[in-house]
Amino acid sequence: MASREMPNLEHIRWENTNGSPVGTIVLNRPERLNALSVALMTEIIELCNWITDQHDLKVIVMRGEGRAFTAGFDLNDFTNVYGGANPRAGAELGRIMADTVTNMRQLTIAAVHGHCVGGGVVLTSACDLRMAATGTRFSIPEVDLGIPLAWGGVPRLVREVGPAVAKELILSCRPFTAEEALQLRFINRVVSADDLISEAQSFADSLASKPTFSLLATKTQVNAVMEEIAGTGRNANDADTLVVALHDEESRAASQRYLEARSNASR
Repeated sequence: MASREMPNLEHIRWENTNGSPVGTIVLNRPERLNALSVALMTEIIELCNWITDQHDLKVIVMRGEGRAFTAGFDLNDFTNVYGGANPRAGAELGRIMADTVTNMRQLTIAAVHGHCVGGGVVLTSACDLRMAATGTRFSIPEVDLGIPLAWGGVPRLVREVGPAVAKELILSCRPFTAEEALQLRFINRVVSADDLISEAQSFADSLASKPTFSLLATKTQVNAVMEEIAGTGRNANDADTLVVALHDEESRAASQRYLEARSNASR
């Protein structure tokens, strides 16, 4: 089978020194706090599929350009995606994006800073290892937006922090810090904001110095165990749950209030 071609990228940036076993995916919409638009998520899927075919790469770092890792699903796309002819598309795309990151052949490290919101928390949880800068604020506002957490986010969070904590974070929509995320074992390390990029690179270099077979065998075995504990395969119906929520009168009213509040706050 012919290998995939390197995709054209507009909303993300690929960084790799020729011959290095470490590469970096940079979410590159800083003017929108790297919000996960349909276009950006599509590029993540295409690039990750291409990276999987590059057997000389061992470790991939994912980070955000500018002031944030990502502000989550781009609310500019909300009406077009969920109010259009195919309202399942956005939910399906987010799930496919998260699964594609998880299923990459290489080890992945999320290097998170600034804000990490909603779908950004799901994207972070899709990575194998995670570090965050001091001052990072995580939040999952979907319930306040009138929709359930989708994209396979529920089982990913349950298996990382346990069912009671996952319920609290999802239902309360409250923000939590990098330090709390470390305490909850959602992330592996907290580092200073100034050192985040260098620490992620150093961590990636250290892992890349180890034998490829053992790296991949360990990732495969751990992921297989976690799928048995709380599998993401059943979340193919997340999109249908979202569609139902968007037709529920109380949920639609909550969504309208949330979007209006966001609009007023940005003025």
